Amino acid sequence: MAVLTGLPRRLVEQNLITSQQAQQVLDKSRQDKTSFVTAAVASGQVKARPVALLASEEFGVPLLDLTAFDFEVMPKELVSRELIEKHRVLPLFQRGNRLYIAQSDPSAMLAIDEIKFATGMTIEAILVEEDKLSHAVDKFLAANDNSLGDLGGDFEDVDLEDPEARSKEQEADSKEGTGDDAPIVRFVNKMLLDAIKAGSSDIHFEPYEKRYRVRYRTDGVLHEVSSPPVNLAGKIAARLKVMSQMDISERRIPQDGRIKMKLSKSKAIDFRVNTLPTLWGEKIVLRILDPSSAKLGIDMLGYEPEQKALYMEALARPQGMILVTGPTGSGKTVSLYTGLNILNVEGTNISTAEDPVEINLEGINQVNVNARVGLDFAAALRSFLRQDPDVVMVGEIRDLDTASIAIKAAQTGHLVLSTLHTNSAAETLTRLANMGVPSFNIATSVSLIIAQRLARRLCSACKVPAEIPKETLLEAGFTEAQLQDAEIYKPVGCEQCKGGYKGRVGIYEVVKITDSISRIIMEGGNSIEISDAARKEGFNDLRTSALMKVAQGVTSLEEANRVTTD
Repeated sequence: MAVLTGLPRRLVEQNLITSQQAQQVLDKSRQDKTSFVTAAVASGQVKARPVALLASEEFGVPLLDLTAFDFEVMPKELVSRELIEKHRVLPLFQRGNRLYIAQSDPSAMLAIDEIKFATGMTIEAILVEEDKLSHAVDKFLAANDNSLGDLGGDFEDVDLEDPEARSKEQEADSKEGTGDDAPIVRFVNKMLLDAIKAGSSDIHFEPYEKRYRVRYRTDGVLHEVSSPPVNLAGKIAARLKVMSQMDISERRIPQDGRIKMKLSKSKAIDFRVNTLPTLWGEKIVLRILDPSSAKLGIDMLGYEPEQKALYMEALARPQGMILVTGPTGSGKTVSLYTGLNILNVEGTNISTAEDPVEINLEGINQVNVNARVGLDFAAALRSFLRQDPDVVMVGEIRDLDTASIAIKAAQTGHLVLSTLHTNSAAETLTRLANMGVPSFNIATSVSLIIAQRLARRLCSACKVPAEIPKETLLEAGFTEAQLQDAEIYKPVGCEQCKGGYKGRVGIYEVVKITDSISRIIMEGGNSIEISDAARKEGFNDLRTSALMKVAQGVTSLEEANRVTTD
C-alpha cells in the first residue's frame, strides 16, 4: 500500500477514517477523476464538516460557511457550465481582476489552473464544506439552465384537427426526438434526472390553456419545479411518448408505457408512464420505480420490533394469506417486495401477477396482466397454480373471482401475498366479506393484515424540540407512559432538506388473525368489532403507531395528524 500524505494522512491520524478506507477513497477519486474530498464524503466514510476543518488546518486556508453567502452577488457568466460541472466549484465574487471561487479540496490545483486559463483572471480559492458546495452547485446550475429559455417562438401553433397539420407536427416530433442535443430532449432528460436526485416518487407534466407546468411529488407532497412555454406541450408529450414506446399519433385515449434510464453500468431506474387526454392536451405522469427500494431490508421500512416479528412469522409459514392495505402511494408495493425478497431463495418457486410490474427482481416469475387479451388477475392465478408454486403474489384483489382463487390457493398449501384498497386492517376483512367471500374462508385463509401509510421524516440536521403542552399531547392520543420518554420535535428547514423533512417512514397497523378475531369474522362481525378485538390483543392501530414515531422524534405531530386520524 502506498504511503498516504496530506489530507488523507491527517484523516487517518485523527481516527476519522482507516488507512485502508483512505486508500480506497483515493483510488476511487483517481478512477472517477474527482477530488479526494468529494470521493470521501460521497463514500459515506466521513462527514463533510470534519474533513473541511482538517483541510483548513492542513492547508492554512480559512473556511467559509456557504449557507451564509448571498448568491445574488455571484458572477454568472465568468465561468462556463462545463468547468463548474467538471470540477464542482463555484464562482463567488469578483474584485477587479481577481476571481474568488469556492472549492472543497484545496489540493485540486487543476481546477484553479483551468479556470485561470479560461478567464484570464487571477484565481483565489475559498474553502467550503463539500456537502454545502455540492448542493449550491446543483442549485446554481439549475437556476441558470436556459435550454428552453428561447424556445417560445421556435415552433408554430398547429391546428390539431387538421390532418395535414397533425402529420407535419408528428414528423417534427419524430425529428425533435432523434438528436441527443435537441433542446426538448435535454429538457426532458434533465427533468427525469433532477427528479431522481430529489428522491421524488412521481413527475407530473401538465398542460393548461395559458401555461404548462412540471411538478414533482417529493416525500408525498407535490411542488412545481418548472414552467416551460405552453406551446411546447405537444413536443414534450411526443418526446415522452417516444421514450415510453407509445403511439405518438394517438391523443384521444389514455396510454401506458415504460422508460428505463441507465444511470451507470450497475444502476438503472424505471419509470411507469401514463398519458391522459385533458382539455388542453395530454397530462403525463411518470412513477419513478427504483429496484433498490425492494432491497432496503425490512429494518429500513419503519416497522416496530413486534410488528416486524409478526411479518417475519407470517412469511415463514408454508401457507396462508398476507394482505397489505392502504391508499395509492402508501408504500404497499415496497412492503410486498421486501417480503418477496426475503422469500426469494433457490428452493422457492415465486410467481407474481401485477398491473403493471413495478419492480424487477431476478429469481421471481413476474407477469404483467393484460385484460385486453384475457389475461387478468384471475386467469394468471389459475395458471400459477398449475406451475407448482410455493409463493404467489397478486397485485390487487379487485373482484370475487380473484379473491376466491387466492383464498383457495392459501388454503391448499401456498403462501399468497396481495393488496386491497381499504383504510384499516379491520375494513380489509369486511371488504372481502362484502365481495362475497364466505366468512369461514376468510377466517381460515388470512393470516396477517398490514395497513400502512407513509409519513415524512424530520430532517436530522435541523429539527428542534417542540414545546407542546402536556394537555394537548394527551388530547392528541398520547398516554402518560409514552410522554415520560417522549422526544417530540418540529420541522425547521435547511439546505439539506425541504421544509424540515427529508425522506419518509412507514406507519403500520399489523394485525395477526387470532382465534378471537377469527370467531368474530365467522359470526359476521363488523369492522368496529374486529378493530376492538385487535386492540385487546395488543395490536396497535395506525394512529398509535404514528404517535410512537412522534415520541421517538422520527416525525412531527403535524405530520402524524396529516396521515392518520384520531
